[in-house]
Amino acid sequence: MTDSSNENVPSRQRKRFPGISSRAYEHPADRSALVALRKLSGFDTVFKALSGLLPERSLRLLFLSDSVRVSDAQFAHLNTMLRDACYILDLEKVPAMYVTQDPRPNAMCIGLDEPIIVVTTGLVELLDEEEMRAVVGHEVGHALSGHSVYRTILLFLTSLALKIAWIPLGNFAIMAIVTALREWFRKSELSADRAGLLVGQDLQASMRGLMKIAGGNHLHEMNVDAFLEQAEEYEAGGDLRDSVLKILNVLPRSHPFTTVRAAELKKWAASRDYQRIMDGHYPRRTEDKDTSVSDSFRESASHYAETVRTSKDPLMKLVGDIAGGAGDLGGKLRDKFTTAAGSSSGSGSGGSSGGSEANGNGSGPASENGSGGGQGES
Repeated sequence: MTDSSNENVPSRQRKRFPGISSRAYEHPADRSALVALRKLSGFDTVFKALSGLLPERSLRLLFLSDSVRVSDAQFAHLNTMLRDACYILDLEKVPAMYVTQDPRPNAMCIGLDEPIIVVTTGLVELLDEEEMRAVVGHEVGHALSGHSVYRTILLFLTSLALKIAWIPLGNFAIMAIVTALREWFRKSELSADRAGLLVGQDLQASMRGLMKIAGGNHLHEMNVDAFLEQAEEYEAGGDLRDSVLKILNVLPRSHPFTTVRAAELKKWAASRDYQRIMDGHYPRRTEDKDTSVSDSFRESASHYAETVRTSKDPLMKLVGDIAGGAGDLGGKLRDKFTTAAGSSSGSGSGGSSGGSEANGNGSGPASENGSGGGQGES
């Protein structure tokens, strides 16, 4: 793509990143999860088989026939944002982009040979220009990273798993791969959020967009700082049982929780890595072939070690104790659960119905939030 094709964009002065590699913004957890996914037993076989069988041509025809293709003549402002995002991240071929009628705010980048970006009317109507710019940059980041291939396979396998749920062994094998794909995709969203910030170069707009996805178009009723405090409370609050419930809540989801995404993005925006990219110091695509796999492993391992060390989550603190060689871990673990169980039984001593109600409140969000939450996020 040449500069002349973007004479009228960007609408405000922003930095461009010629030849930028997706390694510049990829979250370490994204890379390590993708490596783990590729090592999953049977994944290579499934991937090769599906690459030739997936109806990509059918997908393109479906969106062409039943959605609105973004162009200079249709949704021109989105077309400008799309070309602008590709210009800033130096993506040579602009992906096709469609707007589809759906009140739920969502966006995705799919496709095997060539990526397609799809945004819903719910998202277009929810976000202002700068918030939408970050989302378009987010999806272009998926395209640059090559995420669309695995996202397409995830969508197909999720649908297939529902169709063959009555076959126990067949469903189990597919769900193992689906679970691994979901774990990777949740991490890939953190990478794409970073790409969206590189395109929009407006942290507050990125924060507002995530906040609106969580709470709707009521900005006058919401506050970014208070929203980020929720992420802090979510990470640090509760005991070991809550840590386990967090894991159960997130497993069925395709996206991380919005407060977590906001906190992760703000942390990265304040980092030296982000500032180096903004100063023009970043990995180039021409260097990708020389990248060491072992270096990526070391970076991911370093990230996880730092996460465990600084996390306020009770389970992560326990993992930190184990790594640090703290004594009497069995006793600590027993004491934590015993103390939690004692306080729980004390509050529910009025009868058995009180105990069952507490359990219901504890288990409800794991299924309710998990099944519904993944659908309404970009």
